[in-house]
Amino acid sequence: MEVMNKRPSSFSDGKIRMIQGAILALALTIFLGNLMMWIIMPTFTYYQKWVPVLVAATNSTFFDIQGPIMMNFTFPILFIAVLGCLYVHLEKKKSDIVTSSYRNKDWLKILKKPKIIKPLGIVTWIELFFLAMFIILCVWYFSAFVYFHYSTITTYAATKGVVVWQARIDRLALVIGLTGNICLTFLFYPVSRGSSILPLLGLTSEGSIKYHIWLGHMAMTLFTIHGLLFILFWAVSGRLHEMLTWDPHYISNVPGELGLLVGLILWATTFPAIRRRMFELFFYTHYLYILFMVFYLLHTGMFYACIMLPGFFLFLIDRYLRFLQSRQKVRLISARVLTCETVELNFSKISGLEYSPMSIMFLNVPSISKLQWHPFTVTSNSNLESDTISVVIKCEGSWTKKLYSVMSLPSSVDRLDVSVEGPYGPASTHFLRHDTLVLISGGSGITPFISIIRELIYMSSTLKCKTPKILLVSVFRNTSKLSMLDLLLPIAGTPSGCSSNLDLQIEAYITREIEPAQEKSEPLRTILFKPDHSDAPITPILGQNNWLWFAAIISSSFALYLLFVGLLYQYYVYPMDHGTNKVFPYHTRALFNMLFIAAAIVIAASAAFLWNKKKSARETKQIQDMADSAKSLNSLAYADQDLESLPQQSLDKSIKTHYGHRPDLKRILLEVKGSSVGVLASGPKTLRHDVAAICSSGLVENLHFESISFTW
Repeated sequence: MEVMNKRPSSFSDGKIRMIQGAILALALTIFLGNLMMWIIMPTFTYYQKWVPVLVAATNSTFFDIQGPIMMNFTFPILFIAVLGCLYVHLEKKKSDIVTSSYRNKDWLKILKKPKIIKPLGIVTWIELFFLAMFIILCVWYFSAFVYFHYSTITTYAATKGVVVWQARIDRLALVIGLTGNICLTFLFYPVSRGSSILPLLGLTSEGSIKYHIWLGHMAMTLFTIHGLLFILFWAVSGRLHEMLTWDPHYISNVPGELGLLVGLILWATTFPAIRRRMFELFFYTHYLYILFMVFYLLHTGMFYACIMLPGFFLFLIDRYLRFLQSRQKVRLISARVLTCETVELNFSKISGLEYSPMSIMFLNVPSISKLQWHPFTVTSNSNLESDTISVVIKCEGSWTKKLYSVMSLPSSVDRLDVSVEGPYGPASTHFLRHDTLVLISGGSGITPFISIIRELIYMSSTLKCKTPKILLVSVFRNTSKLSMLDLLLPIAGTPSGCSSNLDLQIEAYITREIEPAQEKSEPLRTILFKPDHSDAPITPILGQNNWLWFAAIISSSFALYLLFVGLLYQYYVYPMDHGTNKVFPYHTRALFNMLFIAAAIVIAASAAFLWNKKKSARETKQIQDMADSAKSLNSLAYADQDLESLPQQSLDKSIKTHYGHRPDLKRILLEVKGSSVGVLASGPKTLRHDVAAICSSGLVENLHFESISFTW
């Protein structure tokens, strides 16, 4: 198969892979070195030998004792994040088409097979390996610190004025809190939607939410035990008054108690019984993480917080960039309304915005809720539809039902205020490595596969490349849901004859009807909007070289933060601590650090955002002017008629409909031919688990389950 690049590149794919390999090796080396610091930290060797050396080497009036801690635990991870930006930037420059000889070169395919299906969900061997390593790290951290503190428990008890067994409770509470810090260290990486570290591991944010959930439960369990043990210690030692102390020179109890209370409220709403029934309550209480982190830093000070600072620092950068993007109202140009309570929204975008199949985009509609943001799969293709980007929304909650009710009114709305964040998605796609693709969906789970099919349409018709055979198995409740298949083809831009070039077979299963419905299904209804001139097309938040800009933001914001902290210590903290009888309070230092982190991120990210916004302003204005002209409106009006020009009849011939039963997934998968069969499942949890179980059963060797989550 001939290799063709979708975009020109100054490097060959081979050279890019070599550079990426070097980046991965360097990132792994730095991480292993940082991991050794975590392993050594709860030992006598670290405190008696390493700390004096590190302090002597890095301590100065400019950074004080915070310097060595910051360089040990914060700088290495942020440097890995910068390397990750370079890695993803190169990944996007690689050819999107792989040769047949490269298809089967997936060295980790055995480790990617699902191992655990329940109760943790779909967990692969490699995920299980990292989970085991993390648990071992936590156990080591706990046991080493217990040994460290209990070895001098008699001296500590005498200093504290308590008996030994009471001192053991005190030290055990401290150690459990320190172990909780390890969970908090990794908590924010999975929810950084524009993360540059997750792609180094082949992960995406939407596919890593389960790690955030696991870490959150572990952290709050440990922090709760930590707080209860301290209350027990104060009670048995007659020191309950210490619950109300706010020590300016050490750990402050009051902010720790307030932080734990806030965390418990947040934690209580995350359990499925509450989250599913009262999603709004879960959504709004999750904003309490801001208060939790403020109280956490006031409680521990920066000394103990440095180990978790890099993950939170990267999350704040990502969150602020999302905030900047969400301030702009985007240009919603049309919508397609289906009778099965589904609507497709089509937005204007600039041609430089490129994204991969299976990307997601977050939407906010202020007329429905000013605070709620909901993720939806991007169904358009950035090559077939260079000027528009589309998402499909199925009614499955109160927010989506309100949106559909607005769209389905007989008197259509002329305009709708919408803000977006994203799109976010994998840096590259791996489904092209297979000879055959089996896409199994349930209900609205078909939406991620629409983008895959459109990508393959583009490759087979425009690039004239051989593409994998596709078997789409879709399960619907009733016949009306079959209209979801009408969205497989875009409104316009589909080359003629695309269906003949694409080997596509669709097996549709209607589970609650035993025969076709007698009434004739209604056609798609298209709504044309009249956007305001101020509504802008969706643009890349940091331009086409967004990952290079992201690396610059990480580097410059951290440098600014160090500068601000250094000036504070040089001209205020150090003179006070060493020249007077006063000591600069720990909680005040934490407040200044929080302020400096926020200021550094705002300055660096705002400068990059405004620079790129200015560069894209000309193209944005051109799109706005064209859209406001009568000619543009006429072309949009023609979009509804253009459906007849699509190869819809050819697509209909590919659909085989079954009534009254569910698909026999085991039989279907075992009968699929091909040396390498990629299997992707999207939809209800039970369906995804059943597919993963079949692929991991070992009955055949050619099935490769793609562990990609399509549910946030």
